[in-house]
Amino acid sequence: MKKVRSLILAGLLALAPATVMSPMALAQENAAAAAPAADNAAISTESPDNATAPAAEAAPAAKVAAPPRMKPTEGIGMPKPGEITLQEQFTSTGHTARWLHDKMLLPLITIISVFVLLLMLYVMVRYRRSANPVPSKTSHNTVIEVVWTLVPVLILLVIAIPSIGLLADQYKPAPKDALTVKVTGYQWYWGYEYPDNGIPEFVSNMLPEDKAKENGEPYLLAPDNRLVLPVGRPVKLIITGADVIHSFAVPSLWVKMDAVPGRLNEKSFTIEKPGVYYGQCSELCGARHGFMPIAIEALPPAQFDQWVQSQGGTLKGAAAEKTAEAAAATAEKKI
Repeated sequence: MKKVRSLILAGLLALAPATVMSPMALAQENAAAAAPAADNAAISTESPDNATAPAAEAAPAAKVAAPPRMKPTEGIGMPKPGEITLQEQFTSTGHTARWLHDKMLLPLITIISVFVLLLMLYVMVRYRRSANPVPSKTSHNTVIEVVWTLVPVLILLVIAIPSIGLLADQYKPAPKDALTVKVTGYQWYWGYEYPDNGIPEFVSNMLPEDKAKENGEPYLLAPDNRLVLPVGRPVKLIITGADVIHSFAVPSLWVKMDAVPGRLNEKSFTIEKPGVYYGQCSELCGARHGFMPIAIEALPPAQFDQWVQSQGGTLKGAAAEKTAEAAAATAEKKI
């Protein structure tokens, strides 16, 4: 019995330290678990910005509404009934081209045509057989030969000076801050992409007749999606074809450039006035060549920036700075 009692006492003495220490260990573990929570709470109390940052990042950005679709103005950016000259122009090269056509080429052509007609009538009457039974045997006339050589040369020189200037302006490289838009011709529709603003390609197809009339737009010239560009900012179009040769042509902006597969052609211009400007493919490209219209919607800069943001695009350079300044000014007024 003594041995049994000794063994029991020895076991109790061995278990006693563990029994005493276990509550202390539990307290320490609880304190260690509570410490990070307390630290986090302190951090969040000291730095409220840190607490709200994840929520701000998780909140989706407010979607910007697109500006309303611009209504076309009859006779602007489209052909007029009975029109016999070039369409009214809204780019600097267009003004030069129309002046060259209306003020120089047409008068010269008219004068030369009337002069030749009168000269032929005079020769037919003056040198007819009954009035001139014995024909002249003159084979040379130095004065006449000098005149009919020099006068055409002078006329061509007068025409050449503004023509060469217009050619140089048409192919002048775009400035560095120009908005770049890629235009791709497909059979039979157009695709537009804005690499500067991060807007992916979207396609533009002709509207059905009833939808065009409902929108108040000319049938065969109105597409569902327009090429939207800013007014007063230089624009650079990179034009190519996906299948066959097309031609991107907008007469009222003096824009015409072939869209050739495997080649990137460039056209730069600056639109002077807001409006809707219509055009068409000008290269015979297949069965539906006549059904791939072009419509450029030229918006004021602020509305164009709004349109870019509504498409999920980003603003760059001066446009982004101006938009930020306008937003800050609006916020100050609200305060």
